[in-house]
Amino acid sequence: MMSFVIVGAGECGARAAFALREKGFDGAITLIGSETHLPYERPPLSKEALVAGAGPKLVAQAERYVEAGIDLLLGRTVSEIDRAARHVVLGDGTVVAYDRLLLATGARPRALPGTNHGGRIAALRSHDDAARIRAHLVEGSHVAILGGGFIGLELAASARKLGASVTLVEGLPRVLTRGVPPEIAEIVANRHMAEGVEILCGAKVTGIEDLPGEVRIALEDGRVVSASLLVVGIGAVPNTELAEAAGLAVDNGVAVDGHLRTSDADIFAAGDCTSWPLPLYGDRRIRLESWRNAQEQGQLAAANMLGGEDVHSAVPWFWSDQYDMTLQIAGLADGTVTTVRREMGEGAFILFHLDGEGRLIAASGIGPGNAVARDIRLAEMLIAARIHPDPAELAAPETKLKKLLAA
Repeated sequence: MMSFVIVGAGECGARAAFALREKGFDGAITLIGSETHLPYERPPLSKEALVAGAGPKLVAQAERYVEAGIDLLLGRTVSEIDRAARHVVLGDGTVVAYDRLLLATGARPRALPGTNHGGRIAALRSHDDAARIRAHLVEGSHVAILGGGFIGLELAASARKLGASVTLVEGLPRVLTRGVPPEIAEIVANRHMAEGVEILCGAKVTGIEDLPGEVRIALEDGRVVSASLLVVGIGAVPNTELAEAAGLAVDNGVAVDGHLRTSDADIFAAGDCTSWPLPLYGDRRIRLESWRNAQEQGQLAAANMLGGEDVHSAVPWFWSDQYDMTLQIAGLADGTVTTVRREMGEGAFILFHLDGEGRLIAASGIGPGNAVARDIRLAEMLIAARIHPDPAELAAPETKLKKLLAA
């Protein structure tokens, strides 16, 4: 009987384990995770779970793992991959053999040099992190957030809903510099400021003091921000140490081919820890920290571990909910030469990004609720089809994107 081992019991690893059973695999499946919680979804941690203080949103209840015959080892770490012997070694010395291995080790928050995440300095990655941060988000408290990306801004919105005052410190000239057009970033920033968030852009941190009663953040211009908690949200680092120690190729993540195979044919990798070539963009190697990407790659890895040869070619997609606004982005806007704006009504709009040859390579939208969701989904399909649309038709609200897809 074959044995498959999955290292990493997050969204990606758990989805892969169930997908193996759904695709007919009847061998042993061992899913190993360092957290003690059942596998859960991470996006709610900065949004509704933080505001409501709810428990983790589980991928599946415990009985489903039992029914599927998935051996779930929680609160356990893998210390070594022995490729020659084809087994992994756990931190307590336990050996688990594999015929195929999937690394879904995820990523961890990037630490601010010279500081540790402890005391009054925190980062948000796990449910326990969210619970710790929420304890400080009470009426009258003041939280400082370092980093104006998706996590920092979502956390700021949640903190305001709970009555905490917020100062957000961003070293770059604007928020959301990574993959979000300036027009949309400006709307998001203005909405946060209207909700009472203080945003300091172009602010360089020169020192941090973690004191018993407060944390103090010194800025280059002489200002000092005092807060009850500092949350550091300056990006994430892929967890590649295990792969590197095993001699696997690493390139901004565990390097895999389009089938999600590593440099060892019996070891696959998927999710936030992985970089892979994306056919839609000339096989440019990318790494995504995305909920949907984790799901898609978990499913694909399962299929290819069973002998499939499918290539990961999905259009990258991101979303963020802040207050009553939803921001959605499909594709990668690097290489944009022409941008076309499409008004959607009620303040919603979509920016279509075309390359130098007129091919649609990305779409960015923002609006209340699900105002842009349908057209962003259609834009995804247009991007996947490598369409060269007429910019005037893209801009015209009366033009049905389905018509462009059919053409």
